[in-house]
Amino acid sequence: MIPVTTLKDRKVALFGLGGSGFATARALISGGAEVTAWDDNPDSVAKAAAEGITTEDLHNIDWSQQALFVLSPGVPLTHPKPHWTVDLARAAGVDIVGDVELFVRERRAHAPDCPFIAITGTNGKSTTTALIAHILKSAGYDTQLGGNIGTAVLTLDPPKAERYYVVECSSYQIDLAPTLDPSAGILLNLTPDHLDRHGTMQHYADIKERLVAGSDVAIVGVDDSLSALIADRVERAGVKVVRISRRNVLADGIYAEGTKLIQAAGGAMLPFADLDGIQTLRGSHNAQNAAAAVAGCLAVGISADDIRAGLASFPGLKHRMQPVGQRGRVVFVNDSKATNADAAAPALSSYDRIYWIAGGLPKAGGITTLAPYFPRIAKAYLIGEAAAEFAATLGEAVPYEISDTLERAVAHAAADAERDESAASAVMLSPACASFDQYKNFEVRGEAFVGHVAALDGMTMLIGPATGEK
Repeated sequence: MIPVTTLKDRKVALFGLGGSGFATARALISGGAEVTAWDDNPDSVAKAAAEGITTEDLHNIDWSQQALFVLSPGVPLTHPKPHWTVDLARAAGVDIVGDVELFVRERRAHAPDCPFIAITGTNGKSTTTALIAHILKSAGYDTQLGGNIGTAVLTLDPPKAERYYVVECSSYQIDLAPTLDPSAGILLNLTPDHLDRHGTMQHYADIKERLVAGSDVAIVGVDDSLSALIADRVERAGVKVVRISRRNVLADGIYAEGTKLIQAAGGAMLPFADLDGIQTLRGSHNAQNAAAAVAGCLAVGISADDIRAGLASFPGLKHRMQPVGQRGRVVFVNDSKATNADAAAPALSSYDRIYWIAGGLPKAGGITTLAPYFPRIAKAYLIGEAAAEFAATLGEAVPYEISDTLERAVAHAAADAERDESAASAVMLSPACASFDQYKNFEVRGEAFVGHVAALDGMTMLIGPATGEK
């Protein structure tokens, strides 16, 4: 835990008692703050009170006495309208922040020079975050991984010299971190997302820009126009900018040329690494993620050799294009995190012959946008509520069966792939659907897939079936 010492003996109001909210309340109390917490869910309030956290309806507190208001990132700050607590805090002139802001204040207070890499972007940020942390850990550095990737940042070990922090930041977290100041800030890309919470694409982009604008080194993917403009603006403001691209040759920066990563400086192009053969970094989207990780690690002083070694040994992000088993020429890929068509596209674009397990609780639009990848699909195995809808979309373009259950789909796909005389193929769970018709969440669905794969005869597992770790 990181005790929030910068608010010692001061009154702090807190709203939102989910996982990160509880962690924040504990960190504030541990640092000596006087916390008053609340949530719209009575069960969460009761749980906090049972832990000894002071709870009170924030309608009833004296806001003039509050030094700060800490808001959980899942609670609306601006759109579709500010949460009622936000209105009360603003009326009283109380600053509104989130847990990432508390972390950066503690870092500045206790170890301002400890390396801190922050990562954001519409797509790829979790993989990039995990890859950077893996490179650092593999090289023997004291590495703390957290933020939006699933570990609340204030549950990490306290800042100290030579402790490296790798923090994934959502737009919600950046919006609540006005003094975010990483050693290296990474903006991967921008496409429309979360506009229900940000109102317009421009507002969404403006929030993302703050992460790189406050960085010592700004690493920006320039393959979309909004991000390219951000790179130019931040550079004009005096920040050192490293551009990355998966599509275009750069005179300065790091770009992908097929599976090769090229480091360019002053027009000179030098090969840095080749991702060919690294199963967990297949596809052009992962080339961009790898380029960002390389730039981020170089920015905080990691050697090129250590970076290359970390790339080669990356086990992949759990449930995201994760090779989990191998049988003969067939690799089994867990992409359970692909809960809509756009999220499934990178995996489908990364393999040439696929036995595709898809379905679940369908999202608007179904899988029509995946039609360009249908020629790669040897056969589809459809499960869950979406099975009939997906079958109608596939029509005569792709052979399919309605398997109904994941267990049956894995067994049938594995048998068909084994009979395939092609040089190589993939049995892939990339559902393009939510999981809630059959599973609690995509993680549980992914673990079920791993378990069914592990139960097949003659399987060489690439990860542990219980943990998903290499």
